[in-house]
Amino acid sequence: KEANNPIAQDVKKGKLRDYHGPIFWNYGMFPQTWEDPNLVHSETKCAGDNDPVDVVEIGAEALPQGAVEPVKVLGTLAMIDDGELDWKVIAIRTSDPLAAELSDIGDVEAKCPGVISGIREWFRWYKTPDGKPLNAFGFEEKALGKAHAMEVIAETHEAWKKLVAGNSDKGKLWLK
Repeated sequence: KEANNPIAQDVKKGKLRDYHGPIFWNYGMFPQTWEDPNLVHSETKCAGDNDPVDVVEIGAEALPQGAVEPVKVLGTLAMIDDGELDWKVIAIRTSDPLAAELSDIGDVEAKCPGVISGIREWFRWYKTPDGKPLNAFGFEEKALGKAHAMEVIAETHEAWKKLVAGNSDKGKLWLK
């Protein structure tokens, strides 16, 4: 939303967003994706959150801010935040030692028990210290598999292409 789209810490209501408590994975986004706030998802009945698609990278190494890393997509959660759809794609860096053993979301539960529920619960509760309600999840709170996650990435990439071509309402977003 700022000119030239700098990589920076999130700001909400003029203050740096601060997460209450530790986060046990790398949290970033997929470039060239956009969760279109003008489109309502058929299953969740929610529009996009006007941001790129979030990625939760579950590898063993903490990455520096702004790192760009190739990842293997494993699945996704459909988080509902204040009535907006906010996809959380679960992935692992391709160079992580565990990457060879993980191909889909079921492998994550088998090889890394508790990781998916930990991600879901962290995102459910993370805004409550600021007085906000619990976040919800679509699809009966299930983590969806790799094929669905790849569809989300493809759909949001198409939405991004329409946005940058001037074929979608950009609202307050900065475009060159």
